[in-house]
Amino acid sequence: MNSRIHIFTGHFGSGKTEVAVNFAVRSANPGTVIVDMDTVNPYFRTAELKNRLERCGIEVICSDFAASNVDIPILVPSAAKVFYDESLHCVFDVGGDEDGAYALGVYRNLFQKYGYEMHFVVNTKRPLTETAEDIIELMEKIEAASGLKITDIVNNTNIGKNTDYDTLMSGRYVIDEVCAKKGLGVAFNSGIKSIGRGEKDFFGLDIYMKKPWEQ
Repeated sequence: MNSRIHIFTGHFGSGKTEVAVNFAVRSANPGTVIVDMDTVNPYFRTAELKNRLERCGIEVICSDFAASNVDIPILVPSAAKVFYDESLHCVFDVGGDEDGAYALGVYRNLFQKYGYEMHFVVNTKRPLTETAEDIIELMEKIEAASGLKITDIVNNTNIGKNTDYDTLMSGRYVIDEVCAKKGLGVAFNSGIKSIGRGEKDFFGLDIYMKKPWEQ
C-alpha cells in the first residue's frame, strides 16, 4: 500500500468503518486525516469517534449531520484539502453500495490526479455478498457511481463475536474467485486481534464502533 490516500467502501454490514478506523489508527502520524463520507448509514460513523480519534492525533473531517438521525447525502467540502497538502495521509470512509459512492464522484478528478487506493471490504456471511457474482455486481455499481476503480479487496468475513480464524478464512474461497475474475489482489484478511495466528497478511482489529444498544 503505497498511496497516501486510501478509500474504504463496501456493502452495509461489511465492517468497512471498523476497518477504516483501525487502518487510520495503525498508521497514525501528525498528518493522518480520516474523512467520514458515509451518507448511507446513520448509526455506524467515524464521526461518533471524533474525540477519541483526535486524542490519537488523527484529524476527523465529517459533516455536521454525521452521527445524527438526519440521513441525507451530505458532502464534506473541507475534504478537498487532503489532495493539495501532500504531507497528509488520508483515509476516506465511504457509505455502502452505489448510493454512498456517488459522494466520491465529486472528487473523482482529484483522486485520479493525486492517486489513491480503493479497498472493497467484504463479509461473505452477509446477504448480497455471499457469492462471487453478487460481490462483483456490487463492486461494479460502486465503480460506476464513483467513477473510480477498486484496487483490491479486504476479507473481513465474520459472524460477530462467534468469529474464529477458520470463519474469517472461509471467505477467501469466494473472494479469491472474485479476484481471479477482476484481476485484483487481497489487501489483507481482517478480524479481531484475538483470532489471529501470526499470519503476515492478517490485520488485527480493535473494536471501536459500538451499536446503539451497546453504548
